[in-house]
Amino acid sequence: MLFNSYVFILFFSPVVICVYFFLNKLKWYRAAIFFLFFISLFFYGYWNPIYLPLILISILINYFIGASFNHLFAINWLNRKFLLLVGIIFNVALLAYFKYSNFFMSNLNYFLNNNFQLLKIILPLGISFFTFTQIAFLIDAYQGRVKEYNLINYGLFVTFFPHLLAGPIIHHTEMMPQFSDTANKAINYKNLVIGLMVFSIGLFKKSCIADTLAEWVNNDYMRYEYLSTFEAWFLSFCYTFQLYFDFSGYTDMAIGCSLMLNIKLPENFNSPYQALNIQDFWRRWHMTLSRWLRDYIYIPLGGNRAGEIAIHCNLIVTFLIGGFWHGAGWTYVIWGLLHGMAISIHRLWKKMNIQLPKIIAWMITFLFVNFAWIFFRAESLSQAFTILNKMFQPIKVELPSSIKELSYTDIIPDLMMSYKEFFLLFSFFMFICFTTKNSIALKSAYTGTLRWNVFISVTLVLGILSLTRVTTFIYFQF
Repeated sequence: MLFNSYVFILFFSPVVICVYFFLNKLKWYRAAIFFLFFISLFFYGYWNPIYLPLILISILINYFIGASFNHLFAINWLNRKFLLLVGIIFNVALLAYFKYSNFFMSNLNYFLNNNFQLLKIILPLGISFFTFTQIAFLIDAYQGRVKEYNLINYGLFVTFFPHLLAGPIIHHTEMMPQFSDTANKAINYKNLVIGLMVFSIGLFKKSCIADTLAEWVNNDYMRYEYLSTFEAWFLSFCYTFQLYFDFSGYTDMAIGCSLMLNIKLPENFNSPYQALNIQDFWRRWHMTLSRWLRDYIYIPLGGNRAGEIAIHCNLIVTFLIGGFWHGAGWTYVIWGLLHGMAISIHRLWKKMNIQLPKIIAWMITFLFVNFAWIFFRAESLSQAFTILNKMFQPIKVELPSSIKELSYTDIIPDLMMSYKEFFLLFSFFMFICFTTKNSIALKSAYTGTLRWNVFISVTLVLGILSLTRVTTFIYFQF
């Protein structure tokens, strides 16, 4: 089920809110938790129930391994470590089979000149996210940070529908106390309205902006070999903003849905295109993934405790894993490698203590992120390098290919309109990213005045009216 669908907005979400708080009002607290768990499974299986057994088996195995670390299950240190290893291997193997088996087989076919038959596998929705969530749970349980063990509660922690399919990536200790907090069991009208506001902002980002940009991006990627220099730059910027408004829109909707149920998910975006360096970018973009990679990859590798060379290796390996987590393809590996190298270079730059003017620092960061996104979107390395080559080929006095067939009298007006559209759109999106308050700031600034309520109503109505172009979210493929 999609957040940006009539069935979710007009039926699913209102029913869930009403039933959940009604059960809590009757003080049927366990029934309310079970209802949320059940409805989250329904949400997950709405499109394809075939993978419901998969996520349930994954939940059971991870829960019982995690519970084994509890003091009630007294086991020695060696067995605890062995169990942790088994749990991590199980989760990685599950992810590897469904997401990476065909990637490895196709590469074996290429390098060894074999002809292994590829598997007919449909990637289960959200598998990357619920796998990382459960690995974090196992490590936290092993380290004694998990204090409460209940199978239904754990099932809800993994499947809670606002975050299940594309994050944010959550921790057991930051979520489950909220479900047991008595104050959260009664409807909170302020949370309800603020949650609706954040959801509406996300819906507007997705349906009005990201889906509009998607039409241009998909169109130009299909004819990438014929792009002019101008069109290649236009395409790269369009995808940069499409991805931002698509994923941040999803995250806003997830956080908004959850807040309406009095549950606060961790923030995931904080105006990342305002970053003045690549490290700052990753503190703002997909913040929960950055946190996960830091806590469970970078620090265990040695983090900043090792020598300088080892630190740079740790940074690059961490981002390589982060890139490969996003998708089974060399384009994602290159994307992760680029960001790892950029973080490493930034560390060296900081040691030199050189300060750039803010506008120059921002421009370098934004353009690097924009170039790297080309590998993130491209279907092959060949396609990515072709587009980059188009962007940096010697500038020719040539028209965008879409208007080459026009008569001489039509050329100048249409060419000017193309450039006008480019600069107007770029300016509009930069205006939103740089001058308007993000959802984090808007939540804090909400006062409940008429102006705020009009703003919520307008964004919600505009978002709903644009649902004729419903598309899935980009991060669903990961």
